[in-house]
Amino acid sequence: MKIRQTVTKRRSFFILSDILIIFASVWLSFALRFDFAIPKIYIDEVYFSFFFLAITRVSFSYFLHIYDISWRHFSLSDLVKLNYIFIFSTTLFLIFTFVGRYIDIIIPRSIIAIEFFVSLFLILFLKISKRFYLEFYRNNIQDKDTIIIASGDRANIILKTITGRSTGYNPIAIIDDVYKNMRIGNIPVYSFDDFLSKDLECDAAIVDDTVDIQNIYSKLKDREVEEIKIASAYSDYGVKIHEVSVEDLLARHPKDLDKTAIENFIQNKTVLITGAGGSIGSEIARQCGSFGAKKLILLDHSEYNLYSISEELDMYKPILIMQSVVNKELLDLTFSKYKPEIVIHAAAYKHVPLVEENIYEAILNNIIGTKNTIDVAIKYGAEKFVLISTDKAVRPTNVMGTTKRICELYLQNVLSGSTEVVAVRFGNVLGSSGSVIPKFKAQIEAGGPITVTHPDVTRYFMLIPEACELVLQAGAIGQGGEIFILDMGEPIKIVDLANKMCELSGREDIQIEFSGLRPGEKLYEELLINDSDAKTKYESITVASKTIYDINKLNMDIEELISCDYKLEKLKNIVPEFKHNIAR
Repeated sequence: MKIRQTVTKRRSFFILSDILIIFASVWLSFALRFDFAIPKIYIDEVYFSFFFLAITRVSFSYFLHIYDISWRHFSLSDLVKLNYIFIFSTTLFLIFTFVGRYIDIIIPRSIIAIEFFVSLFLILFLKISKRFYLEFYRNNIQDKDTIIIASGDRANIILKTITGRSTGYNPIAIIDDVYKNMRIGNIPVYSFDDFLSKDLECDAAIVDDTVDIQNIYSKLKDREVEEIKIASAYSDYGVKIHEVSVEDLLARHPKDLDKTAIENFIQNKTVLITGAGGSIGSEIARQCGSFGAKKLILLDHSEYNLYSISEELDMYKPILIMQSVVNKELLDLTFSKYKPEIVIHAAAYKHVPLVEENIYEAILNNIIGTKNTIDVAIKYGAEKFVLISTDKAVRPTNVMGTTKRICELYLQNVLSGSTEVVAVRFGNVLGSSGSVIPKFKAQIEAGGPITVTHPDVTRYFMLIPEACELVLQAGAIGQGGEIFILDMGEPIKIVDLANKMCELSGREDIQIEFSGLRPGEKLYEELLINDSDAKTKYESITVASKTIYDINKLNMDIEELISCDYKLEKLKNIVPEFKHNIAR
């Protein structure tokens, strides 16, 4: 087991190496100039030259952070920086030789050129020697020393996957707090604290996808682990090992996910999902199928989206309804025919700038479409109605968030009879259509730049499967009228997300440009309206306080909203906390 050098030891090693190389280069330069018979009168000049070059080059290298560069990661950009150091220091040395003549320090001018090339060659050879050794020699004769960060059972599966075949990995340690100080497959097991305190060096790490990858990834990077892979999709045949993605780093894996409660909620039920071809709706459909829904009714107004999800879920024999939730008469026919027991309403216009440009269509689709679906679900006695809401409904600054807030108000105050109507509010989901992740990926593939609206803009993020599992879990515990809020963790700066995606793609040279907040956008999203929100038995799910709004007045306000010409003013009248952000 190798011990990694500390930063101080590394700096000391390279400073001492540079000093020795400079001394050797100066002496060799004088020796070559005088055919290896340096006259005694030039001995002082040898020392003057050495001290001058050692001070200037070491100082330049220190302040330009050359000594902070990992030995094994010396790159082309670092080579350019090293050349600048030599050019500047040699220029100063040239000036020093001219000035020295006035104080009887005579240094032959040929020494300058000889020393420049000899010293540059030797220092450059030292800098690239370890990378050359790792990439062209060592990797050809042995695999990469690898640590496995996973629980005992999963670590054993990873071991079986990477040993006994040409995977390029040589497991040297397993990191698991439960099995520490034991051995798995004859590989020693350490706790994570032991790994940090002993500062064990390795070339690669394979990390189980259920651990806190973001925290571990940053610690492994601090220790200059060259290659980090993620292990997922475990089976009896092994495990899939893949590159780290931004989704891996932002995955939250709720610890209180209750799959039994979800299964009891969905199993043997007829489930209708609106917006079933969208990012959220399609994942809800997948999960309802996997949790044993008796019948899946997929409703979407997009022909292509409906076809795509139907092809994927063909094994469940879904019923496909190409329909808009705005058409209440057609909705009525669908509900009367299939009588769904559970309705999950994911159909909505969600793209903030587009909604700002199409206010009437957003009101019609988001508010009227939701109202229609709730009313028809109540009429036909659905057991449960679950509305997919958004963090943008909290103190909204845009039309989209305001329309979703009105949907929440209607849901909380409608006379629902035997139907339990609930909403689930959460932030952005990674990888959804129109989200920043696919956009940034496309911009990186195109060579940049990446466009971010503002350097301080933050958002909550969650993986689509995780969000949908918690939606179903919230639906299972809802009793009617609740707005459930999913724990989204800490908000993330979008510019940090962009930088992380550049790092993961190996394109840290890509520029980030700030385009300014778009209409309706705000810097920070919120999930809660006030501090009086109630807890549930699950830490990942809380309940927002109920807002009372006379349902008759709300119905009249919605009717007026549809017919009036002053829609923004009416939206503000219904949702007083709506502060419209029209900055471009």
